[in-house]
Amino acid sequence: MALGIYFVHEGFTPEKYDEAIQKLEAAGAGSPKGRSSHFALESDGRIQVFDVWESQEDFDAFGSTLVPILTDLGVTLAAPMVASVYNTIAG
Repeated sequence: MALGIYFVHEGFTPEKYDEAIQKLEAAGAGSPKGRSSHFALESDGRIQVFDVWESQEDFDAFGSTLVPILTDLGVTLAAPMVASVYNTIAG
């Protein structure tokens, strides 16, 4: 069963998001195994992220690359909200 994972980190600006994406690409983790969808939402100058992952293990493996990048950018990490995906509708 897929997982929906929603992040709201303190200090995660659009500029820091763009830099994190560049660093993930450089690390070979721009399209990680197990992530089927990625959405970056901007509200009041702050990025929120919603991803869909095939498994907790795939998400955790990606975290070993993502967390140091965000920490280096000065983003204050918060625990994500994790929920089972009940249904999806395309279009």
